[in-house]
Amino acid sequence: MSVAAEASPNEVPMDLPGAELVAAGVKALADVASGARRDFSTEALLVAVGASRLRAAGLAVPDPPGLPDAPELALYAALCAGGEGNDHSRYNALVRRLVSFEHALERRRWRGARDLQGEGLIKMRLAGETPALPG
Repeated sequence: MSVAAEASPNEVPMDLPGAELVAAGVKALADVASGARRDFSTEALLVAVGASRLRAAGLAVPDPPGLPDAPELALYAALCAGGEGNDHSRYNALVRRLVSFEHALERRRWRGARDLQGEGLIKMRLAGETPALPG
């Protein structure tokens, strides 16, 4: 997949595993940031857990005021408050889905960057240029 075919930083690629949770979380964080919502949903807290890694992979993740300093603990507390039971299992399942999404997004970004680098080398060779070696 070329970089041009990838989603913009404001879009969650919906073909990746766990994308529905991440998309819901990004939207919920944006709603809190805009004032349309006052509380942090489970999905919002989940995205906050992985926010730095998601941003590093190119996804725009809002950082609304009032976001808990330890979103992992806030997520677990929210699951416990739901009273559905199996809180630890549900927490682990959500985090596994987040990590699966992060891995897939990173692989896509890396593959796109690698493809661009390869295209650049091909163009250089066609133009008769010699690529510089690193170091």
